[in-house]
Amino acid sequence: MKIRETYTCPLELVHDMIKGKWKPIILWRLRFGKTTLAQLERDIEGITQKMLLEHLKELTAFGFVSKEVSPGYPLKTEYFLTSEQGEKILTALKIMQEIGIDYMKKHGMQDILHEKGLL
Repeated sequence: MKIRETYTCPLELVHDMIKGKWKPIILWRLRFGKTTLAQLERDIEGITQKMLLEHLKELTAFGFVSKEVSPGYPLKTEYFLTSEQGEKILTALKIMQEIGIDYMKKHGMQDILHEKGLL
């Protein structure tokens, strides 16, 4: 994703940085710590490897995610939230998670919450 040259406000910029179906989910999953591409792909139901790699590349470019490549064969690459931007965005994502849970409770979607272990 290319950043535009002008924005009306900082919130619009951050929205562009994390918008889409998968980026918030990837960031939310990375709150557990370092993980491999294969594990992310297993943990995030429905995401393709191509989309995961594309989003990880963008999140890395924006400073939310970093990666560590261990030497040897096969190469092991682990992705993790950066201490500055990545950890900071979790505050916003936690609030979004709480709002989603409240909405689902009020609209009869408790089954999904139970299934995901959120109730």
